[in-house]
Amino acid sequence: MSHVHAMSDDQVSNELKKMTAFIRQEAIEKANEIHIKADEEFAIEKSKLVRQETAAIDSEYEKKFKQASMSQQITRSTVANKSRIRILSARQELLDKLFDEASKKLKGVSKDKKKYQDILKNLILEGTYALNEENIQVKARKADYDTVRKAIEEAQAEYKSKVGKDVSISIDESDPLPDGSAGGVVVVGTGGKIDINNTFEERLRLLETDALPSIRVLLFGDNKNRKFHD
Repeated sequence: MSHVHAMSDDQVSNELKKMTAFIRQEAIEKANEIHIKADEEFAIEKSKLVRQETAAIDSEYEKKFKQASMSQQITRSTVANKSRIRILSARQELLDKLFDEASKKLKGVSKDKKKYQDILKNLILEGTYALNEENIQVKARKADYDTVRKAIEEAQAEYKSKVGKDVSISIDESDPLPDGSAGGVVVVGTGGKIDINNTFEERLRLLETDALPSIRVLLFGDNKNRKFHD
């Protein structure tokens, strides 16, 4: 007790200063620890938030990219379809015009009598070969009867030389083709039960259907390797 009371004020003051310094040092160290820990937790939380936001941005970007890509594909497909439709429409318009002009020219074929007679002979022969009968009748325009008779004579002679047997071909004057017809003949067999329509109008119609693929290739080229084809 005497020793404690013997401490001077300076000694007490020094002891207090030491204790204060110690407490302050501990506080500073604790504060540093808290600061470091806070920085670490902040860095972890920040990294977590950054990853979450980055993932959200990536997801949103991917979504928008897919939407933009799909929109682009739809636009490309729409443009392609419109182009295809325009191409097909232009082609069909050209074909329609072609057959329309051909139809208008049909009536002019019969004006050249020699050429027309040869065409009639071949049309009659084609029907005669197909029917393969002894008696054949031919329907024609009244105005063509004289030319048809000459064509029949030539057809009979050629038939005999090619097939080796006679055929009797006559005009069915009871049922002529209409005067408005462009020409040609209808070849009739089996007592009128079977007929082969070899009129110019029918031959053109067959061209317009059966030969259309070949005409397309001739006019527009081979479409097999093209992107747009019909």
